[in-house]
Amino acid sequence: MNQRINNGSFLKTLDYQVLLIYLFLVFWGWLSIYSASYDYESSRLLDLAQFSGKQFLWIGISLVVGVLLLVIDSRWYYNTAEIIYILVMALLMATIVLATDVKGSRSWLVFGPVSLQPAEFAKFATGLALAKYIDKHGFRPKESKRDYLTYLIIFLPVLLILLQQETGSALVYFSLFFVLYREGMSPKLLLAGCCAAAYFVVSIRYGNMQLWDATELGTFLVLLLILAITLFMFYLNNPREKQSLWLLLGTNLLPLLLAVLCNVVGWHFNLCWPLLVTMALSLGYLGWLVFKKNVHEVGQTILFAVLSVAFLFAVGFIFDHVLKPHQQVRTQVFLGVVDDPTNAGYNVNQAKISIGSGGLAGKGFLNGTQTKLKYVPEQHTDFIFCTIGEEWGFIGSALLLLVYLYLMIRLILMAERQRSRFVRVYGYCVVCIFFFHVLINVGMVLGIMPVIGIPLPFFSYGGSSLLGFTILLFIFLKLDAERLRYH
Repeated sequence: MNQRINNGSFLKTLDYQVLLIYLFLVFWGWLSIYSASYDYESSRLLDLAQFSGKQFLWIGISLVVGVLLLVIDSRWYYNTAEIIYILVMALLMATIVLATDVKGSRSWLVFGPVSLQPAEFAKFATGLALAKYIDKHGFRPKESKRDYLTYLIIFLPVLLILLQQETGSALVYFSLFFVLYREGMSPKLLLAGCCAAAYFVVSIRYGNMQLWDATELGTFLVLLLILAITLFMFYLNNPREKQSLWLLLGTNLLPLLLAVLCNVVGWHFNLCWPLLVTMALSLGYLGWLVFKKNVHEVGQTILFAVLSVAFLFAVGFIFDHVLKPHQQVRTQVFLGVVDDPTNAGYNVNQAKISIGSGGLAGKGFLNGTQTKLKYVPEQHTDFIFCTIGEEWGFIGSALLLLVYLYLMIRLILMAERQRSRFVRVYGYCVVCIFFFHVLINVGMVLGIMPVIGIPLPFFSYGGSSLLGFTILLFIFLKLDAERLRYH
């Protein structure tokens, strides 16, 4: 990494605030799993036949692993980052071939009585590899042509996990783009990501609606959105080219108004085609400006428009072939395309009832009626937050979210105090992964996010999840504790 300058004990500089928060969340999560899976016939907390007993074993394993991670020399993580990443990627590839089908997903490796999900361990491996590469080569999107390897480090586990039919876990890695933004990535790429999400939502939400029985409303609205953003980008980059802007507006709006008028009077045809033609003419004109007038940054505007249109027509393929049938239905229910309160929307509806029944202060530990009667499927895993809402109420739920918020703020402060770029980048990887998990998990339980099935850190039942989050966090604790050894 860098030159060693201090051999002081890491115990003196270990961040005990984060360590105590970790222990608090793990203990509360264990009790919540016990409550969510409570069985009146076998109610022992440490019964190894119950989820709480099994989770207790994983807590013990995770604590042992955490201690070992704190004992290892922090330079080892830097020196072996690429090796760890390659080994974990190889394990993900093996999982595609060797894993058995579990609820439509091939993401679990079974070793006798133990099942492991390698995707959970790919998070810390990707964080280490990304931090090592940026530390060695820097990240200068406008200057370096080697930065494509930075994106490859992120997208490789995404691809391998998608091949395992585990869409939720794959989406987590897109949160790492916020790390790149911290290291100097242009905000235009973040804008592009937000635009892609908007295109997907609008095209799916209004895809089944028609204008005059000839035009698909979703596609038409997205094309209008692409046109508006393209013209706005051109104006921002070239405010003096007002004449060109008016020409572009006229080229697109006048034919579109004429086409709409034709549909109104009874000559029905797809409005998307004239809009695509005028957009193509506009892009041709922008290309002429680049070569003839040397107008700056028009190339980015052209690339944005072309990729946006390509993504729009790829949305249908993604929705029909990448998402599994139950994910398609859940997405449609979430977006309001279909109303299915008894099937795809059942989990969310029951979770809302559970949280709402908790009121201000909750019903008390082990007193949640929705939880005890098993109304919410997967309430000990992905929907564990509804147990918190029912038993501890709004106060307990708010307290849990505040603890998560404090943990992430603390991790950001720790990342910013680093002397080493390697440790700083890895710290931000940890923050982004935790933030994405908490946001999506709590959001899907509340019905404001699609149900994609990712665990709540340290709360949801699962040994792979708990061990993966523990490794992710404790590596950063160790790197931070020895921050004074490096400059």
